[in-house]
Amino acid sequence: MENKQALNPKELKQLDKDELCRMILDMQQTVQKKEEIIAANENRIDILTQEVKLLRAQRFGRKSEADDKEEFDGKQMAMEFTFNETEAAADTAEKDETVIVSGHTRKRRPKGKIEEDLSRLPKAEPKHFRMEEDELQKIFPKGYQELPVDVVRQVEHKPAEYYVQEYHVHVYRDREDSGHIVRAAAPKKLFGKGLASPSLVSGIMNGKFVNALPLYRIEQEFERNDVPISRQTMANWMVMASERYFSLLLDCLKRQLFTHHVIHCDETPMLVIKDGRKTKSKSYMWVYRSGILDPHPVVIFDYRKTRHHSHPQEFLGDFNGVLVTDGFEAYHKLARLRSGELTIAGCWVHLNRKFKDALKGLGKSGQNTAAGSIAAEAVRKIGEIFALDNTLDEMTSEKRLQIRKETLKPEVDGFFAWLKEHRSDVTLKSLTGKAITYALNQEEYLRVFLDDGDVPMENNAAERAIRPFCIGKKNWVMSNTIHGAEASGIAYSIVETAKANGLKPYEYMKYLLEVIPQHMDDTNLDFLDDLLPWSNTLPEKCRKAIK
Repeated sequence: MENKQALNPKELKQLDKDELCRMILDMQQTVQKKEEIIAANENRIDILTQEVKLLRAQRFGRKSEADDKEEFDGKQMAMEFTFNETEAAADTAEKDETVIVSGHTRKRRPKGKIEEDLSRLPKAEPKHFRMEEDELQKIFPKGYQELPVDVVRQVEHKPAEYYVQEYHVHVYRDREDSGHIVRAAAPKKLFGKGLASPSLVSGIMNGKFVNALPLYRIEQEFERNDVPISRQTMANWMVMASERYFSLLLDCLKRQLFTHHVIHCDETPMLVIKDGRKTKSKSYMWVYRSGILDPHPVVIFDYRKTRHHSHPQEFLGDFNGVLVTDGFEAYHKLARLRSGELTIAGCWVHLNRKFKDALKGLGKSGQNTAAGSIAAEAVRKIGEIFALDNTLDEMTSEKRLQIRKETLKPEVDGFFAWLKEHRSDVTLKSLTGKAITYALNQEEYLRVFLDDGDVPMENNAAERAIRPFCIGKKNWVMSNTIHGAEASGIAYSIVETAKANGLKPYEYMKYLLEVIPQHMDDTNLDFLDDLLPWSNTLPEKCRKAIK
């Protein structure tokens, strides 16, 4: 019997037992369905609440310097589980002399540190400050003697100077007017009859690719110094310098990169206005970096129009080894296409962020719940695995692999077994559920470091390499053409490889632009070996002070 309207007591009394039973069962089913809908809605609300809290934490949450460091340094996680705050403070106090100031503790600069810091700076002629003889006689009527000079030092700043340098090249001919003319040797110009010099072009590129300054701001600074150089001219100079000169060295760096067993890879979106597609179509800058154990690091940026797996496939060519990446599926597809030749290693820092995001999703109101949550326990376990692996940094690859198999493998096995055991305890669409799903889907790649002593647990090397580009694109926003984007990739490759090898980018680029143009007519490019960032023949001015 279907009861669409409420029955009065008299009508209820007229119903037999079977009809009453059917009504009760119908009511129970209706209540159960409504309870299921309410539970589903509450679960959906909880998931959305977590996501909103996570977005708020990412957008407005306070972020400390230590948090910033963790994004790019897996060792930070190990510290969280190796020392507590009191022990860390005590350890610091034993190692560093400190000065107690009201409200905080300040480290005292070690003795001799100032002298070391200033040793590489050029010294100007000393300025002497003397008292007049008449004044001294008034102060010391019975005579005086001079004590050792009190030396006070400070670092002076000299704003950028711009001046016109003329090269007067002397020309000679035969007295008999035979037509034999000889010019004295002189530096070759970078770009035909233009005004560009190695120092000027390097300064512009240092501004954009090292200090992330957009060209319009560099143009404004030139105007304030009465230098009439437009941003269009600067853009043309950078493209020509990259394609004509730096690209030669880039080919050498690529060959060096492919000699390594481990390469890190990452990619980030960028905007290129004139690339033949719809406005605001995403392009990508890919970065490839040699392993963190490589004594001669190489960083290569490669512009591509899409995020397709064919791009790293084309760039890597016949490379046989390990590619350390995040969990992007394009890398995994590439590994399947080159099964047995290319291995993909996953990043534990990316995994850790998933569980940390789940904790952020609980917000301040869920702090007590967070402390005992699955996400918190996962973060703790990952931190312990990192702490163990960080103790192996100074070991040989063979010894590191041996200890990983003996001590780390059981921990990793236990971690994934624990995730599988608790997977059913959370809603799969929640942030914690998504983190667990991600971990189990990536298990094959996250385990690779256990079978190769040269493979790190994380992809921080690539993230650190691509970070300056990400900072830069926030300022200059976009590239105008594919031509410009490709040139930017070349320039960033030179700059970041120089920085990774302890060079001063400006001095290094300037030196390259002084030397390479003199060899453009050479048929043998062996001279480039002496220009590589780790070459012993580079001028000392290109190197940073060793700390």
